[in-house]
Amino acid sequence: MNEIHVQPVANPGYADWQLAKAFHTAASHESQATRLRAEERVRRWTQVAGGMADGSLTIGTRTPVRGLPAWVTPEVVRGGFATGDAAAGGPWTAHEAEAAARAGLRTGDRLAVFRYFLTDAGLAELHTMLDTGRYHVAVPEEAALLTIAWLLRAGDRFAALTLLDEIAPYADRLRFLPSPSDTPVPDGSAVHRESVGSLRATLGARRPKPAVEAMNEALTVWNPFADQLLAHWLETVEDGRLDAIRPAGWTERGRELLHRYRRLAAQHTLCTKHRNPRENSAILLAALAEALGDTRAGDVRSAGTRIADGRAARTAGPRSAGPRTGIRANVGARGAARPGLLRHAVDAMVVKRGAPGSPPHAELRARQAEDASTATLHELARVLITRLANLRDDAGLPDTAWLLVPVTDAEAERTGVRAGSPIPDSLRHPVERALSAPVATLVERGIVPSAEVLAELVPQLVAATTALAYHDPALRALMTAGYGAFAERRSLLLLNLEHQVRLEELPWVRAVSAYRRVSTDTAGNAWEALTELGTLTVRAFPGTIVPNPLLQELGSLARQAGVKAVFTEELAADIFMGTFSAKFLRAAQDAAVLLEGSLYARYYGIDYAAIRTIDDVKRERGFAANTSDAFAELCRERAGIDPRGRWWVAANGKVIEQAQILTTHNLAALVYPIGVEPAEGWAEPARGAYRTVCRLVQQIAGNPRPLGTVKDAAYAWRQTLFFLSLCGVEDQFAVIAWMAEETARRPEHTVRRLAPVLAGLRHVFTGGSLDDPAVPNVRRFLGWATDGHWIRDA
Repeated sequence: MNEIHVQPVANPGYADWQLAKAFHTAASHESQATRLRAEERVRRWTQVAGGMADGSLTIGTRTPVRGLPAWVTPEVVRGGFATGDAAAGGPWTAHEAEAAARAGLRTGDRLAVFRYFLTDAGLAELHTMLDTGRYHVAVPEEAALLTIAWLLRAGDRFAALTLLDEIAPYADRLRFLPSPSDTPVPDGSAVHRESVGSLRATLGARRPKPAVEAMNEALTVWNPFADQLLAHWLETVEDGRLDAIRPAGWTERGRELLHRYRRLAAQHTLCTKHRNPRENSAILLAALAEALGDTRAGDVRSAGTRIADGRAARTAGPRSAGPRTGIRANVGARGAARPGLLRHAVDAMVVKRGAPGSPPHAELRARQAEDASTATLHELARVLITRLANLRDDAGLPDTAWLLVPVTDAEAERTGVRAGSPIPDSLRHPVERALSAPVATLVERGIVPSAEVLAELVPQLVAATTALAYHDPALRALMTAGYGAFAERRSLLLLNLEHQVRLEELPWVRAVSAYRRVSTDTAGNAWEALTELGTLTVRAFPGTIVPNPLLQELGSLARQAGVKAVFTEELAADIFMGTFSAKFLRAAQDAAVLLEGSLYARYYGIDYAAIRTIDDVKRERGFAANTSDAFAELCRERAGIDPRGRWWVAANGKVIEQAQILTTHNLAALVYPIGVEPAEGWAEPARGAYRTVCRLVQQIAGNPRPLGTVKDAAYAWRQTLFFLSLCGVEDQFAVIAWMAEETARRPEHTVRRLAPVLAGLRHVFTGGSLDDPAVPNVRRFLGWATDGHWIRDA
C-alpha cells in the first residue's frame, strides 16, 4: 500500500475562531480597557480572515504579505498569522512629524521625509545621531537610514546605493528613520525586564479602591461626627433620664451640628453608612433635628421618623436603664416611640465603644485614626511616580534601593502621605522588575522567574556581544540597537520546513557585513557569553525545556564563537510536516557521542550506534530543507505510529517527542560541544528538574485539562534523566534515593502516579530494560498518548 500523508495547511477556521472570540469580548466584557483591546484584536483578525479569503495573505510562507519581501517586519498575531500590515508602517509617528516640521515638509508624506534624509542637511542630522548614539530603534527598519549615512561617511558609496535601491520602493509605506533619544544606546552588559516607562504605566494604573476610600472617610469624618452627636445628647442626662435637661448653649450647639452635617454630607460622599436610617448615628441626628424643629435636616429626619413610627420602634426594648448609661426613657408629649428609639441608640453606642472621652473610647478612636492615616497603594504609587520623574522611559533602573525608601518628610509635606510610610511588597515587585543588572543577578533575585522570561531579556545581551565584531564605535552601537529591535520580531507560522528570517538577511545588515571583523577576542567573548547563558539556563530552570526564542540567541552566539552546535526548535504538533530537517539527525548523532550506553539511553531504549550510521540526508520535493527519511521513520517506529494512518495532532506529538528524546532537545549540545558544566556538578540540576516533575504531577489531580501539564512533566522527567546520566554512579544512587524521599513528601495521589515511574528508573539503574513486558508495575514516562494517558487514571 502506498504511504498517504496529508500535509497540513494554515487553517482559515482558526482566524475565524479568534475573530469570534475577540468580537464576543469586545461586545460583552465589563472592563472598558479590555473591550478596547478586544476591538483592536477584532480589527487585526478581520484583516487576517479577509486576506486569507482574497489571496493577499499566504499564511505559512516567509513572505505572507503580497508585495512585501521577507525582510519587512510583518505585524503578527497569535499563532504566527500575519495581518497584512507592516510593523514599520501604520500611523504617522511623532518623531516623523517633528522631522517633517524641521524640513518644512507636509505632514504624512513618508517618502518626502525619506528623501530629506538623503540631502546634506538630513545626512548631517543622521551623522549627529551616529556620533552621539542618542536614538532608539523600535523596529529593525528604523536602522536603515542610519546605515546609509554610516556607509556614505565611510566612503562606501556603492554599498550605500545598493542598499538604497533595495529599500527605496517601500519608502512611501515604511518608516526607516529612528526616533531621537535623550541617552545613548545601552551597551547590553546590563538588562532589565521592564523599562521605566512601563513601570510608570504600571504604577499609574493603581487606582483608589472605593471600599478603602469609604472606610477612611468613615474613620476620619463620620465616626468623629457621630461621637459629637452622642456627646451632645449625653449632655441632656440627669438622674439617669435622657433629654431631661437642656444645658445652656445646647440648642445653639445642636444647630451647629446640623449645619456641620449638611456641609460634611455635601463634601464627603464616599461613605453612605451615615445615611442609613437604621444606623444609630442617623437616629441621633434625626432626633436632634426633630428636637430643634429643624425642617432642613431632610431625609435623615424623615427616615428616622419612619423607623420610629414603624418596625424599628419595637426593637427599642424595655424602658429600663441601659447597661452603662443609666438612661431611662423620657416619656413626654412627643410619645413613647421617639424617646425609646433614641434611648436605645444612645445605649447601644455607649455599650459598644464607651462614652466619648472615656479610656476605651479614646483608645479605639486612636487606633482607628492610625489605620486611617496609613498610606494607600494609590498614594504610594503616586510618590514613586514622582521619584521617577527625571528618568528616561526606555531605560532600566541601575539601582532600586533609593526608590524604595519610606516616604520622606519633604514628600509627606508635598503629597499629604504620612512620613515614614513604607513601600509595600505589592509595589516593590514591579519596581524590582525594572532593575537593570547582569542577567545572572536578575535570575538570582527572582526577577527572572522562568526560561521564557529569560528568553525575553537575552537579546539585549546577545546584541552587545554580536556588535563587538564591528570595530567602529558608531556602527557597533547601531548594530546593537538593530539587533535588539530584530529580536522583538514575532515568529511567523511557517510550513514545509521553512525557517524564520535571520538577522543577516536584512538589507542594511548585509550592507555592512564587510565591516564585521571576527577575531579571537570577539569569538572568545561570544563563547564566554554562550557558556554563561547555557550554565545559567541549566542551573536556574533545570526542569524546563529551552524555549525557541532562547535557542535562537544561543544559536547566534554559537555561530559567532565558531562552535558547531546544532540546536533544534520545539515543533508544533498541529502543523508538523511528517518529517524533520536534517539538523535533527545531526543533533541526535552529536548526542550519541555523549550518551551512548548511558542511563538515559538505556531508559529510553536508544541504539545510538545505529543512529550514527544513518546517512540518507537529501532534499525532498516541496520542502525548503534537507531531510532524513530514516530518522523520521525511526521516530515514527519508536512512537508506534503507522505512516499510512491518518494525520492527527496526538500522533504527531508522539513522533515529535521521540525526536526530542533522541536529540535530548538541545541539552547534549549545551554540554558538548559548548562545554556547559555547573560548578556544583550535575546532581543538583537533576534534583531541581525532579522537583519540577513532582510539582507538575501534583497539579494533575482535579485538573479538567491535564494533558499539557502531563506533557511538561514528562519533559521535565527527560531532563532529570539527562542530568542524572552525567553524574557518577555514586551520585546517581544518592539522587535516586533522594527522589523517593522527595516523592514521599507529596500528596498521596502524586506518590501513586510517580510510583511506576520511579520503579522503572530503579529497574533500569540496576541493569534492567523497560522493553521487557514481563516486568510488572514499571512505566516509561512519556508526555504524549493517542489512547488516553495512563497517569491521569493512576
